[in-house]
Amino acid sequence: MERSNQLQPTPALYGQMMNITNDTNVTESSELDENDESLAYQTSLAVILFVVTLATTLSNAFVIATIYQSKKLHTPANFLIASLAVTDLLVSILVMPICVLYTVSHTWTLGQVTCDIWLSSDITCCTASILHLCIIALDRYWAITDAVEYSKKRTPVRAAGMILTAWVISISISLPPLFWRQVKAEELTECNVNTDHIFYTIYSTFGAFYIPTLLLIVLYGRIYLEARKIILKQSPKKVGKRLTSAHLITNSPGSMASTSSSQCKRHDTHFSDTGSLASKNHVKVTVSDALLEKKKISAARERKATKTLGIILGAYIICWLPFFIYTLVVAACETCFYPELFDFFTWLGYLNSLINPIIYTMSNDDFKKAFHKLLRFRFCIS
Repeated sequence: MERSNQLQPTPALYGQMMNITNDTNVTESSELDENDESLAYQTSLAVILFVVTLATTLSNAFVIATIYQSKKLHTPANFLIASLAVTDLLVSILVMPICVLYTVSHTWTLGQVTCDIWLSSDITCCTASILHLCIIALDRYWAITDAVEYSKKRTPVRAAGMILTAWVISISISLPPLFWRQVKAEELTECNVNTDHIFYTIYSTFGAFYIPTLLLIVLYGRIYLEARKIILKQSPKKVGKRLTSAHLITNSPGSMASTSSSQCKRHDTHFSDTGSLASKNHVKVTVSDALLEKKKISAARERKATKTLGIILGAYIICWLPFFIYTLVVAACETCFYPELFDFFTWLGYLNSLINPIIYTMSNDDFKKAFHKLLRFRFCIS
């Protein structure tokens, strides 16, 4: 009997057991909620990044197809834009899909060989995309500052040489890490560029971003100034010709008169203060100044050129500047590295590959016409 009494739980012990059970259930339920929230976040993030990747692929593919289909666009300048589209297409095919998986999971499961290939492709293609912006700006600068001479030199062969130079520089920036990267015996869980070599970090960031950015700012500044000079030179300094247009007002006493009779009565006409000519036989003559019209056109062109240059430089700097600043900060301060912030800046840079085809095509009327024609052709086939 005493043994059976000892086996029976006391009320205090029973209460402790219930508390432990309740705490366990609460902990398990909270962990399940956190897992559900984490899964929902990862799914949403994967969908967003996949949409960005798909949009980048389609937009650059359409640019390439548009230039290929339209013979009017087969010019050296457009070949550079097509090469930029090819480079951004490679970013969306070789780099961005794997980065979607790595960004969502934060764990590398593809092995070291794939990691090396992916990092090299990332550095090479992104650097080549940035350098393509430089050679396009350089081509435009030569075309506007030395139009006559450069039109003779502006050949497909020259464009191919500029493209090849951009790729050689890009490869020279991506290759060095392969020489000191060692094969690890244990399983690889992270795939990042080694920032221990501070000299390489400085070399790569300045070669891939800071020097090209400085070149872009200088070139587009000179392009804007030269374009403004040309526009101002085209405006006549003397008073332009006065353009007159006349029409006969209907339902008026003078509307039944002949043209010759209206001309005979011009001595009865008088000028109004607004620059319009009115006569007693109701013939209205409007006078306009050609100088004013040309100034309006010139001002419109200048505003459009300024807007385009501002969009190109603004989009490029907004997309890539945070990433390259953060890369230098992390190289100097290892504790300043935050994976989520690094991923955000990385994808902001990738976003430039989506913006490039939109800017460089939508600012060109020939591109827009050919692009719309290609879209109509595709819809008709489907």
